[in-house]
Amino acid sequence: MIGEGSQLANDFWILLAMVIYFAAMLSIGFIYSKRSNSSSKEYFAGGRGVGPWLTALSAEASDMSGWLLMGLPGVAYFTGAADPMWTAIGLALGTYLNWKLVARRLRRYSVVAGDAITIPDFFSKRFHDKKNIVSTIAAVIILLFFTIYTASCFVTVGKLFATLFGWDYHLTMVIGAAIVFAYTIIGGYLSVVVTDFIQGLLMFFALAVVFIGSVASAGGIDNTVAFLKGIPGFLDGTHVATPILNDAGEQIVKAGQAMFGAPADYGIITIISMLAWGLGYFGMPHILVRFMAVRDEREMTKSKVTAISWVALSLGFAVFIGILGRAYLPELVNGNNEKVFIEMIKKVFTMEMRAPFIAGLFLCGILAAIMSTADSQLLVSASSVAEDIFKGLLKKDADDKTVMNVSRVTVLVVAVLAYIIAWNPNNTVMGLVSNAWAGLGAAFGPLVVMSLYWKRTNFPGAVAGIVTGALAVIIWDYIPLMGGQTLGKATGLYSLVVGFGLGLIAIIAVSLATKAPSEEMLQEFEDVKENRL
Repeated sequence: MIGEGSQLANDFWILLAMVIYFAAMLSIGFIYSKRSNSSSKEYFAGGRGVGPWLTALSAEASDMSGWLLMGLPGVAYFTGAADPMWTAIGLALGTYLNWKLVARRLRRYSVVAGDAITIPDFFSKRFHDKKNIVSTIAAVIILLFFTIYTASCFVTVGKLFATLFGWDYHLTMVIGAAIVFAYTIIGGYLSVVVTDFIQGLLMFFALAVVFIGSVASAGGIDNTVAFLKGIPGFLDGTHVATPILNDAGEQIVKAGQAMFGAPADYGIITIISMLAWGLGYFGMPHILVRFMAVRDEREMTKSKVTAISWVALSLGFAVFIGILGRAYLPELVNGNNEKVFIEMIKKVFTMEMRAPFIAGLFLCGILAAIMSTADSQLLVSASSVAEDIFKGLLKKDADDKTVMNVSRVTVLVVAVLAYIIAWNPNNTVMGLVSNAWAGLGAAFGPLVVMSLYWKRTNFPGAVAGIVTGALAVIIWDYIPLMGGQTLGKATGLYSLVVGFGLGLIAIIAVSLATKAPSEEMLQEFEDVKENRL
């Protein structure tokens, strides 16, 4: 009975911390609601008045969804350092290159190109697409892959509360979705950016403290490394540990220790696939829109340093937490590997330090990761439908009030569809994120780079690049073409590599084979290049 009483007390303090966190996020939505609802430009882009610090942390927090605190540590826990290490390196490089090559020029070009406030809108205005064909195609692709991406966030919510309190997986997804839905539709872009800033700080602090606390609790670095070296291939960047599984696909445990066989090779194709995650940054609408909404492009240097530092350190902490988890929680196996961050917080701060409220605050880091991504994706989806399809294609004379109402309905629809996709609790966070990341990166990444740096890129090339990149990922990941297997499963090559490459080829080939851009388009390109605003 004492144990049950202690558990109830712990649950109370953890839940209290989360309630306070949810209340704070909703309050921010209400604070910014009046300003955000003054116009569609304010609602979708904050009136281009966001400062460098908010831009930096908002961009990166919106990127690092629940996979940073659950998916990535879970992979590290299960098979060792190689997979998450190469993924983290690719993402860190991608972050640097995105801020270096894209951020400043996209901000400048979006102003020159008719003051575009969404990525589909930028594409249409960049290529003088009066019929809004390219923006409509882009908006549909955003809806498709962002719905999958948002589903990964809801999966994380369900697993978090099911693990902590034993609550129903599907019910807790509804709670999480309702909170994100509420402050997104109420406060618009500014509430999303401010909450993302707070969430970014919380995520970083949670990762750093849990990492330090876990090292101390595990008996220090030397003892931890000695234990992990006993697992074949676990700390090797060119091999992966191989868990021994029973007929049910569960890892065999003897005397409290998970069993491993001989390590498997981690080949060059796999390394390329993991590094290729960095390519996705060039095509992420929820990150790119941050560049477009920043107050002044001259402030980008401050944003760049902050963003890159945050990403590098956060990824490093996440990988090491998963690796440490094997020494600290060796019995956590059989489908629970993505819960290692949760379990480490519970053990360190609830069982050992007797500080459940602090544990609750750190667990809010997972909520922060979920919400900072889901809110951004819902808002970008809403802007794509309302601005690029409804106003851009169906009702060009629609007023701001109507556009914003359409956007709110879109947020609701996307949230419901994402909930349906996330219904199966066996969905992995990493798997859903991987598919969505590839689709968006392949569809938009090549075109973003080429539209900013190659003036010969034209409208037919733009359409060809978007369609080719998206279709390549869909075919590679979802259609079984090789003996009942998808090409992705059969080759081991990440679909983003294929889609990005084919999209780039399509843009170049079709642009060269069709009519050159107009003199007006070429002049706009030169004005951006020479910074003649």
